[in-house]
Amino acid sequence: MSGFKYLPAIDIIDGKCVRLIQGDYEQKTIYSDDPISTAQKWQDQGGHIIHLVDLDGAKAKHPVNTELIKNICKSIKIPCEVGGGIRTIEAIKELLDIGVSRVILGTAAIKDPEFTIKALTMFKEQIVLGVDAKNGKVAIEGWIESSKLNAIDIVKQYTLYGLKRVIYTDINKDGMLQGPNIESTLKLAIDSGVKIIASGGISSNDDILNLRKFYKEGIEGCIIGKALYTNKVDLMSLP
Repeated sequence: MSGFKYLPAIDIIDGKCVRLIQGDYEQKTIYSDDPISTAQKWQDQGGHIIHLVDLDGAKAKHPVNTELIKNICKSIKIPCEVGGGIRTIEAIKELLDIGVSRVILGTAAIKDPEFTIKALTMFKEQIVLGVDAKNGKVAIEGWIESSKLNAIDIVKQYTLYGLKRVIYTDINKDGMLQGPNIESTLKLAIDSGVKIIASGGISSNDDILNLRKFYKEGIEGCIIGKALYTNKVDLMSLP
């Protein structure tokens, strides 16, 4: 297999694993009361990186589930990346200190470029940009707000400061199990020159295999959420 990475998603609200539909906190399904055993399960099934989202943190605008995240990191051998409400250098340091490998900046990258540039300068490839777009426009604050900014413009802006990796989510696809938006993901990879992790819409092993075809063009991996929890994707059976 190529270097393509599988990133099982664990979204946390009130200490539980949940999935939202298109980022809507009112449309949540609880899949597990135990995120630690869930992380271990996805590791054992072939996940390469656990993608943790502190949804409480995204809402509160500061990390909330730090202790749980620390325990997840300690319980597995594969890396964890974390997003959700990270707005300060201190918050980034704390997460990296408890064992997180990469920190995802989303809303902060839109609302606070000065902080984002400082973070990229200090932590380099440990910072990943989370770009969540609806109809090409970037959404922020846990997708509660939309901006007038284009995804490609945001990404290009930060490549000047060393940005190497972006998680690109098509909100229209997220939680819908209708397949990823390969066209827009590939376009962002080619136009920006950074590595892109696709997110949103993965519904089957075939979706993953289709994304994997574009590894050399810059699609480095994919985040898999609802499809794993509903057994529509089986990482162990992927060739």
